Amino acid sequence: MAVQQVFDGEVVFITGAASGIGAQAARKLAAAGARVAIADIDLDRAKALAKELGGVGNAAEAVMVDVGQPSTIENAVNHVVKVFGGLKFAVNCAAITVPRVPLHECSLEAWRRVHAVNLDGTFYSMRFEVPAILAQGGGAIVNIASIAGIVAVAGAAAYTAGKHAVVGLTKAAALDYAERGIRINAVAPGYIDTPLLRDRGPAEREEIARRHPLGRMGHPGEIADAIVFLLSPSASFVTGSCLMADGGYSAR
Repeated sequence: MAVQQVFDGEVVFITGAASGIGAQAARKLAAAGARVAIADIDLDRAKALAKELGGVGNAAEAVMVDVGQPSTIENAVNHVVKVFGGLKFAVNCAAITVPRVPLHECSLEAWRRVHAVNLDGTFYSMRFEVPAILAQGGGAIVNIASIAGIVAVAGAAAYTAGKHAVVGLTKAAALDYAERGIRINAVAPGYIDTPLLRDRGPAEREEIARRHPLGRMGHPGEIADAIVFLLSPSASFVTGSCLMADGGYSAR
């Protein structure tokens, strides 16, 4: 099957889509024929990406979403269904990090904030995506977890706990909807070379790269490829899975 035909005309809703992994997923899915809803708290950047995709003949719609506020997700999903006529796929990328400190130094505010976005936001997103996908007769969802959802990261108790919970949430949801035609999986990236990490010094970047047996950080497009695979018919027998895309990090 030619790549441009895989998602021919199908609608994909992506949170955190204005930058990083989400933006690369939007580009690759649009190139594979999808109509893409770019949902992000940064509406200006979402609109810029929608314009970019539209400029090469792909249908894209920018919508404002704050995943910590469930009403914004509900409104965005309803808008996308109205504009595109339905929803078949979703990718939940929106996430934040907090400063790395020992657990007893993690502020209550930081704990609540990281869970409000990373965990609650993933739940809220699926809560409103699933009914729309069921109305289309089924589809697939991919949640972005992390290596911190599989192994512990020192100094990141809140982030680690939240991403472990995202993996568990993914598996539970997969069981809920397997017989109703929705496959639900997660991707667990290693350290990805995003603008955030590009601001680190050369020595720190090299140290981060060495944590991966492949000897480098990943690229957003590589994670986007994993997302596209899990949404595609090639993964038709895959659900409740967490795909490690971490350069061997978790294999040590």
